[in-house]
Amino acid sequence: MKLNIIYEDQHIIVVDKPPKVPSQGDPSGDKDMLTLLRDHLIEQNPKNKDPYIAVVHRLDRPVGGIMVFPKTKYACAELNREIQNKEMKKSYYCVTCSIPEEKNDRLINYLKRIKSLNMSKVVNEGANTAKEAILEYSVLGTTRNEEYGDLALLKINLITGRHHQIRLQLSHHGYPLWGDRKYNKGFGRGKGWTQIALYAGELTFKHPKTKKDMTFNLEPPNVTPFNLFS
Repeated sequence: MKLNIIYEDQHIIVVDKPPKVPSQGDPSGDKDMLTLLRDHLIEQNPKNKDPYIAVVHRLDRPVGGIMVFPKTKYACAELNREIQNKEMKKSYYCVTCSIPEEKNDRLINYLKRIKSLNMSKVVNEGANTAKEAILEYSVLGTTRNEEYGDLALLKINLITGRHHQIRLQLSHHGYPLWGDRKYNKGFGRGKGWTQIALYAGELTFKHPKTKKDMTFNLEPPNVTPFNLFS
């Protein structure tokens, strides 16, 4: 698999993760981003058979988009510190099956992970192991599709990073994601597999060594349903 590397220096690699590729190894045994990037580094320098590469943030397997990977332990520690201090900013594009009433809004919920089902659910504040989940969205466009009805293109600014947060929060508020078989009943039984319409299109962080602000942007892929919007 050919990687779309957006930026690389001796400290970090910024890459466009393809959908369906795990961020790191999982029980499937399929090729993951860590393995692919390690192979890339070995190809660059065959003498180094075990190059350093680490994961500091993740995208769900079906989700594509921008990720940054540290190439040194120092870079890993600095990027992890940024994440813990909420200094790393992430924005996503998604298509929802229904149009939000508000063009701009901030959603706050409490989520609990169900590991046995690889899902999360919305619970009351104070519930055991519940974690606060916050996101902000803006409606960029709307359209009506003969098969799927009203659709909206949203840009999501993720304030917290919880398991399946965007997918679950939008579904809970009545705006499930196109193609999401876990949280959108319209894509359950009776429909073939579809690629979930969620894409990590913007990432901002400080370079771990130079401390300069770095922002990377990519447009959503030109595929259905993103291409239904002008």
